[in-house]
Amino acid sequence: MFDLSPEEITEGSLPRALVVLAAPLLVQNLVLVVQQAVDLFWLGRLSSAAVAAVGLALPVVGLIFSLVITAPYVGTQVLVSQRIGGEDVPAARRTAATGLGLALVLGVGGGAVLWAVARPLTELLTLAQGGAGGEVTRLATVYLGVLALGLPFAAASDAVEGAFIGWGDSRAPLFISVATVAVNLALDPVLIFGWGPAPALGVQGAALATIAGYTAGFALALGLALAGRNGGIYSRAAATFDTDELRELLDVGAPVAGQGAVRQVVRVVIVVVAFAAGGAAGLAAYTVGARIASIAFVPAQGLQQATQSVVGQNLGAELPDRARRATYLGVAIAAVGLGVIGVIQWFVPGAIATAFAPELTDRALSFSVEYLRILAYGYPAIGVAYIFEAGFNGARRTRTSFVATILQFWAVRLPIAAGAGVLLGVGIDAVFWAVTISNVAAAIGLALYYRYETSSGMLQRATERATAAD
Repeated sequence: MFDLSPEEITEGSLPRALVVLAAPLLVQNLVLVVQQAVDLFWLGRLSSAAVAAVGLALPVVGLIFSLVITAPYVGTQVLVSQRIGGEDVPAARRTAATGLGLALVLGVGGGAVLWAVARPLTELLTLAQGGAGGEVTRLATVYLGVLALGLPFAAASDAVEGAFIGWGDSRAPLFISVATVAVNLALDPVLIFGWGPAPALGVQGAALATIAGYTAGFALALGLALAGRNGGIYSRAAATFDTDELRELLDVGAPVAGQGAVRQVVRVVIVVVAFAAGGAAGLAAYTVGARIASIAFVPAQGLQQATQSVVGQNLGAELPDRARRATYLGVAIAAVGLGVIGVIQWFVPGAIATAFAPELTDRALSFSVEYLRILAYGYPAIGVAYIFEAGFNGARRTRTSFVATILQFWAVRLPIAAGAGVLLGVGIDAVFWAVTISNVAAAIGLALYYRYETSSGMLQRATERATAAD
């Protein structure tokens, strides 16, 4: 049901192709959100220091994952999709093998760096957020140090998922994510609290459970890839080192890795700005809003991944007009879908906030209600931005998405939040509006630039480049 042949993507119904590819990816992203919630559930029953430690570590995890995992994942997906669209299966397998090798190398290197810098990074974050370190810093360092061991498996698993999605199969990534999360969740209470013969390892146990999940996911991913469709995604003949292939993959994937890193760095800075502008209540409201938004954007993220593959395959099949239509169709679906979510959020922000954080103070709840309503105005825009980025990414124009994110976060969001919220004394409202204004600005800018570039022959040039390697 969720496997599409290249012919269905390049000749069949575009709405069906987008929805069929996006549906498992949507569920996959929801599963990962559930994983974070359940981790918090168990750690919350351990100690407040454990919760704070993992919360402190998450920005570091997000940053290192962006730098290590994103490049091989997106590079593999885009190039595989173009080569499958061009009916060049050997080249697609070669790309998949190169992406997997790159992911393993980056995972090992990134894990070593993370293990080495875990302590100074957590101390820096603690000081930035007004803390004094102590037990929270120690536990965060332990969590990151253990998690570093599983980074190669996480990176490799995602590279395999990227190959599947590029091939037109989004069901396999769903299975891989479910296996990863299931193992993690099953082991969480066992290793955290020492159920049965297992020792009680606390935060270290939570990290070990996460590593076990990554390992299980990678094992399943490799098994599915070797025994999968079209004789398997990987083959012995494809397992060769090709400098040109690696350079091409990095050319596509590296800007998206930089894009993720830019977002993570600014989000860490905004946390400090939110605390300076609104105190503990303002920071709590910003945190609640960020977590709720991360769930609300799940449909757009799944549709973005699907659109990249559909655009890539159609360009590989020398159908640039169809690739353009796929992008605009994805934009319409994302705008309407997130618009509906935004309307619901605008009408019941208090109920949503208390469902996620029932212990908020009155002041924090009031800020949270205000922030959720302000966020809702920009939901359609963020959906539009995600899909236009997918249109550029599928055409190998990932640098455009990178530049757009730099402008969105560094030229719009951070200056408004820090300048108006702190320097001009407007307060936490400025931080809230900075997020929505930057989302709307990104959507408008990407829409105008996409129209300009496509009218100037961008997709035709992308088609020529995709088919030149055949």
